[in-house]
Amino acid sequence: MNYILPSLIALLLLYALLKKVPLYDAFVAGARDALPLLVSVLPYMAAMLTAIALLRRSGALERFLDLTAPVFSAFGFPRELVPLFTLRTFSGSAAAALLQDVFSAHGPDSFLGIAASLMLGSTETVFYTVALYFGSVDVKKTRVAVPVALLSGVVGAAAAIFFAQILCADVFSYSH
Repeated sequence: MNYILPSLIALLLLYALLKKVPLYDAFVAGARDALPLLVSVLPYMAAMLTAIALLRRSGALERFLDLTAPVFSAFGFPRELVPLFTLRTFSGSAAAALLQDVFSAHGPDSFLGIAASLMLGSTETVFYTVALYFGSVDVKKTRVAVPVALLSGVVGAAAAIFFAQILCADVFSYSH
């Protein structure tokens, strides 16, 4: 399993050599072509990361989570995963940090650790992605993209909880 990515890279390099593609020139040309995109995307990334940092440090996010936790609990959603679910729509790196917090507090093999892992893999950073991609091509009206993406996040989180329950039931039944 550890050799899949290096093998794919080696195959790609071998294919390019067989086709007599000047590898270094092609790499430099690709990097040069990517620079304008990077320059256009960077302000949106900076704005989103700043907003997330402000929400976390001001305590507004914690207050929001305190208010919404009863609603999540009514649907069987663990309170410990509400911050992960909420921040995941804004930032992948913030969600990864919260995943590490869940692992530290409950363990990666616990129900919460498994559910958090599945949730991180089955949801998307909706607002970050929308700001980045729509902003970089100057789209002002996203139409139904955001509501549909948020709905898919809810479905992904629900599926994560559902499958974590199944996985944990199997794991715990075999371990005893």
